[in-house]
Amino acid sequence: MNIRGDLMETIKNLQCFIHGKKQAKYLLIQPIDEHDLEAMEEEIETINKTTKDYLLVGILVNDWQKELSPWFMPAIFGNQDFTGGADLFYQEVKEVIKEVKVLYAMQDANVIIGGYSLAGLFALYAAYQDEYDGVVGASPSVWFKDFLSYTQTHPIQTQYVYLSLGDKEEKARNKIMASVGDCLRTYQSYLQNETHCVLEMNPGNHFKDTGIRVGKGFSWIIQNLNHA
Repeated sequence: MNIRGDLMETIKNLQCFIHGKKQAKYLLIQPIDEHDLEAMEEEIETINKTTKDYLLVGILVNDWQKELSPWFMPAIFGNQDFTGGADLFYQEVKEVIKEVKVLYAMQDANVIIGGYSLAGLFALYAAYQDEYDGVVGASPSVWFKDFLSYTQTHPIQTQYVYLSLGDKEEKARNKIMASVGDCLRTYQSYLQNETHCVLEMNPGNHFKDTGIRVGKGFSWIIQNLNHA
């Protein structure tokens, strides 16, 4: 599978990884970086076990800490702050979604947004801005300052939420990142009464099987939509 070559397209001035088919039933949207590209083959193989009736659009993120963070938060590792550019980047993502629907004849597709780590947080944040058929937060950065309180004052606009975590992530040396398990369990409890939500634990730390974990999330959403 040629991951880096002929599967890359420029859509609305953003570099996008494209895999799948036109007129598919499911449109999968995922903010990605170079590491996600390297894991894409495993992700696709995982989704293919559930369906091949999809188009996956991975949107390359240029500045992870800026474009995926919903508001300012001081750096928790290194010296790069989270500068709160998610709202602006999200408008660009929405333009990509609209263009893809036209280019690939997918106006009636089920749209699922998902991501890994900070991109998982961004995907969850997006589901509070607009209606989606499902959202995937794989090891999402729900430890992000004030995110949990934000979710208490804004309704999520989807019925299906997939959350996951590596079983060693709570053992991180960084105290804020080590709080991710407690934050995720709290977040899941918030969602239980208003969505179909699952929290799946995976073996390993934050960097293990990232593509497989995102693929499992998309597959879970698709399976639930098929049986709805």
